[in-house]
Amino acid sequence: MAGNSIGTVFKVTTWGESHGKALGVVIDGCPAGILISEKDIQKEVDRRKPHDPRISTSRKEKDKIEILSGIFEGKTLGTPISIIVRNKDVRSQDYSKLKDVFRPGHADFTYQMKYGFRDYRGGGRSSGRETVARVMAGAVAKQVFLSLQESKKLKIYGHTIQAGDVFAKSFSKPEIEKNPLRCADKKAASKMLELVKNIKKEGDSIGAIVEIIIENVPLGLGEPVFDKLDADLAKAFMSIGAVKGVEFGSGFSAVMKKGSENNDTTSNFAGGILGGISNGKSIIARLAIKPVPSISIQGRHDICLAPRIIPVAESMAAIVILDHLLRNREHF
Repeated sequence: MAGNSIGTVFKVTTWGESHGKALGVVIDGCPAGILISEKDIQKEVDRRKPHDPRISTSRKEKDKIEILSGIFEGKTLGTPISIIVRNKDVRSQDYSKLKDVFRPGHADFTYQMKYGFRDYRGGGRSSGRETVARVMAGAVAKQVFLSLQESKKLKIYGHTIQAGDVFAKSFSKPEIEKNPLRCADKKAASKMLELVKNIKKEGDSIGAIVEIIIENVPLGLGEPVFDKLDADLAKAFMSIGAVKGVEFGSGFSAVMKKGSENNDTTSNFAGGILGGISNGKSIIARLAIKPVPSISIQGRHDICLAPRIIPVAESMAAIVILDHLLRNREHF
């Protein structure tokens, strides 16, 4: 199976399965001498963990990170960094009846047809559990930003702007981490939670839209043809299993505008990227998250993925932005 890596200079490879012994990441190309806090990596991993049983899976993994290589006395060596978390709370027996069944909406059928063999325990490599490795890499990338002069002020954060038919109508950044939906609108968050609770009672799930914002982006990131910054970000976001659509800036709503209305002046309709290159404004991306397909199937599953996907999407953004930042450094 190919395609387990992303990045050109800052290269990230994830490994492991949902019910295997562990999951991990290998990061190659990280500059030497960067201060890395194990506590800060753990903090990002903890943000991804399920926190509210009304929304998320009941699977409780400690996800205690272990740094195996590449860091000495709190600083990067410039050698490959390897970090793992061990699986503890597995109940593989929940999936024994599904060994010869293709679950609707999952990768079971396509994996079986392509490889002739699959790990049916919680989806194996195709499980959302794999994303814990991405978050570990993203946490490292975020700490590298703090050590580089051109990216010290860079900030990446996400919030839920829609769950089902409930929309956020206001924005308060401090509110994001105060509610289980990670919604910046307190009133909308309450309505979203009520919706999700009702959906759970029905034995069903619900989709959402999350917005990822990258502030203080250095000007000039991205290559103008195949390696456009928005193209690489879109690929990174779309590689998250539940993401079914990505837009930047005005996105799909641009089709309703005239060119004179959509061209950037004091606005940011381009979402911070022009011609595939960052223009110095905030990068704004929105991700459509599908409903969890594991409805009425034995096992432990989320009802709405939005709050747990946000730290994953932030991490994918951090990986791509840092890779392009380091690529720029090689050019000069």
